[in-house]
Amino acid sequence: MPFQATWNLPAAEMFKNPPTPRWLTASAKPDNVSPSKRKRSMLEVIEKLLLLQDRDRDIHSLETELSAIDPQRRLARTKAEQTRNAADAARQRVRQLESERKELELEVVSKRQQIEKYELQQYQTRKNDEYRALTHEIDTCKAAILKIEDRELDLMEQAEIAQNQVKTLSREAETLGRETERQLSELDQRETALRQRLAELQAGRQALAASVEESALPRYERLRQTKGGRAVVGVEHSACGGCHVKLPPQVVLQCRSNVELVLCPNCGRILYYTRDMDLAVAE
Repeated sequence: MPFQATWNLPAAEMFKNPPTPRWLTASAKPDNVSPSKRKRSMLEVIEKLLLLQDRDRDIHSLETELSAIDPQRRLARTKAEQTRNAADAARQRVRQLESERKELELEVVSKRQQIEKYELQQYQTRKNDEYRALTHEIDTCKAAILKIEDRELDLMEQAEIAQNQVKTLSREAETLGRETERQLSELDQRETALRQRLAELQAGRQALAASVEESALPRYERLRQTKGGRAVVGVEHSACGGCHVKLPPQVVLQCRSNVELVLCPNCGRILYYTRDMDLAVAE
């Protein structure tokens, strides 16, 4: 059967009832600690490192979620503001069209007053040339009035369209405003909950880190910063679970012995090997 990666199980479950080791006398250093105690001690170190790594991943995930909240707030506010601005622009357009139409009305009044003036002058003159010249001016004013009235009609049509846009955009702005307030409220609540959970995890991390062997913790912290949070990895089919490079047999045997902290010779990650991996390989 193909290999199944069982090393993703929770760290606490993986290290229950550790297997009896096949001791490698070459990798063991003579001291006053018995092999069984040395093995239990190393299993505890690896287990605590895995628990710490899981905690750090949870913390990183929460920090990532928190970092995304402000951009979401800005996006929600920007959308609402853009809709309000569009409605304001439509209202301004209506006012502008109305102002232009009133100016045209005043221009029509002025033209009509000119016509009345020219007609009065026609009535008073006795000269044919002056009469014809005044008639031409009157006709010119009347033609101008027709053009102005056509322009007025066009402005009225544009104003009607703009007013409809104002109504539509105003409704959209009102709806989006309520939706934005709801989103912002939810984001505030979510941020509060995430920060509370983050504070709890960070406090728990301090306790976990304090329980890790002093010689192993600095190495783990350096690897965590440089290896994307994956400082402790399992051995998969005799390969490093981090860089996936084939491991020398001696390194694999050292991992299986669980008597010392073993590092991948390629990427430097901390390696571990459990009975679950033996079973997965056997299958």
